[in-house]
Amino acid sequence: MTAYATSARCRMAQLRAQLDDPDAVPCGRCDACAGAAWVVDLPPSLVADALTHLRRGDQVLEPRLRWAGGGPGLPTGNIPARERVEPGRILSVYGDGGWGHVVREVRATGVAPIELLDAAHELVRRWSPSPWPTWITSVPSTTSTVPGDLAIALGAVLGLPVHDVVVRVADRSPQAAMENSTQQLTNVHDAFDVIDAVPAGPVLLVDDVVDSRWTITVVGSILRRAGAGEVHPFVLARARG
Repeated sequence: MTAYATSARCRMAQLRAQLDDPDAVPCGRCDACAGAAWVVDLPPSLVADALTHLRRGDQVLEPRLRWAGGGPGLPTGNIPARERVEPGRILSVYGDGGWGHVVREVRATGVAPIELLDAAHELVRRWSPSPWPTWITSVPSTTSTVPGDLAIALGAVLGLPVHDVVVRVADRSPQAAMENSTQQLTNVHDAFDVIDAVPAGPVLLVDDVVDSRWTITVVGSILRRAGAGEVHPFVLARARG
């Protein structure tokens, strides 16, 4: 049996603090305050079933359809259909109890367990993007080797060539540090370029974590304008909103 204990912090005080209540103090009545934490024994099979359920909670990555206006030099209006990415897939939510906590560890260590790679492969097969990609590339990162390593691993199991045709030409702050969509697009819209001939077929574009979707949108647009076919984004985790 697997034992799960409640947290030692008062939930009511935590909730009131989140609501900026200046009088957020322990309630004195809950199990955490009374020092009588409940311990629940769960059968290992039930825990395994719950984990399997969490690890099948993949999501659709919806493409952006319009550029964020308002910034100098930014594109405006609808994103032309020939420059948009296709609806993609996201394996997990960053840090969640399914694959999300594994993705967080991988970003810290740079080492992906075979189980995560198997899950990524299984999701791509289950998703079956159409038209099926004929090559793979990744969103280049200055802080992580995960996107490139994931592209290579998926290329090996899917039997697809990997072409590193996109490069960063400017270092920028994380998208999470931006305050709105216009700032997020400004942050990345001229930060990437292509350095080699781009294959004409559909491409699987992989990344580790997606936040605003502007990075995927911009890189996908660059690839399409450089001659790539349909761009299918695949991401390991979505940042928590």
